[in-house]
Amino acid sequence: MKTTGALLQEQNAPFEIAELELADPGPDEVLVDIRATGVCASDAHTRTGRIPSPLPAVLGHEGAGIVLSVGENVTHVSPGDHVALSWMPSCDVCRHCRAGRPVLCSAASPYLLAGTLLDGTTRLSHNGREVYQYSFISTFANAAVVPKNSAIRIDESVPFDVAALIGCAVLTGYGAAVNRARITPGSTALIFGAGGVGLSAVMGAVVSGAAQIIVVDPIAHKREEALGFGATHTLSSEDDVVARVLELTDGFGADFAIDGVGAPGILDTAFRATVKGGTIVCVGVPAPDARPSVSGPDLVRHEKVITGSLYGSTLPHRDIPIIAELYRQGRLPLDRLITKHYELAQINEAFEDLEAGKLNRGVVMLDAENGGE
Repeated sequence: MKTTGALLQEQNAPFEIAELELADPGPDEVLVDIRATGVCASDAHTRTGRIPSPLPAVLGHEGAGIVLSVGENVTHVSPGDHVALSWMPSCDVCRHCRAGRPVLCSAASPYLLAGTLLDGTTRLSHNGREVYQYSFISTFANAAVVPKNSAIRIDESVPFDVAALIGCAVLTGYGAAVNRARITPGSTALIFGAGGVGLSAVMGAVVSGAAQIIVVDPIAHKREEALGFGATHTLSSEDDVVARVLELTDGFGADFAIDGVGAPGILDTAFRATVKGGTIVCVGVPAPDARPSVSGPDLVRHEKVITGSLYGSTLPHRDIPIIAELYRQGRLPLDRLITKHYELAQINEAFEDLEAGKLNRGVVMLDAENGGE
């Protein structure tokens, strides 16, 4: 079938709106009519080469839509179902999947970096040339073929733009707070970054019952927005963050810190601003050559835990429906994450706005009439 997508031919180039060929889904795959896709910093980093990925490719890894058809081995979704897409499918049989950590799936990880589906091939092509997948789902297009475990059914009352964000930004930030940090009632959470991931971590901290939620961001209007999502205090990156956090916590420091940015120096700041025995969760992906460091003696003496969190350390088939239900109940104001909507033809404008710091989250809406033929 034919579909329309935003094609990235080379690093730092603009996206080209192009007609693409999309092959039929295999036995363990699902064909989805994409209705909404988020514009994420990871896509921007891939465009610049900070996150290596083969090109040409159709990027996009926050998506939601309607199932068009399924492979013969797919039983959990059917044509017509509304789905949010997970960019990390799981094999269900490897060591990590059996241990309940599917985001570390050893079968999926190599193909994620190779830009293919789980069988090592891609379903996309352009003028006879292979086009690589991005994070398995390539949502910057009107239709996508995805692994079966990437398609997660959601209630039809959840809007597509919200559902798209649940599949990445929300799951990543919320999961870092709830699943990895395991923020406790009455505690203090320190969150670096007030974009989509950071604000989702704020919402996770609120749901977890944190008494103080301190958000650090260099942009004033983002700090102001963080207060509306449940932050109790905000700090500028130009502030003496460690001193201010100690002041707000009677000299002890935050119980939990979440780095949603991955920029140089944040880990050390988070470490020094965290109480003895506290937990620091690293979510933002640093540059490939980054080697962050903390005080070696204090790492031992203070018994602090430093851990990574990939994709919110989630079980997507469990957590995506839970988050969608919390949204339906009015407990997670996910729609307020969306700063602006775009059409597919405006995708370069969306990336310009992202790079200018204008967005919590931008969402590209895909008209059903422009879907695959």
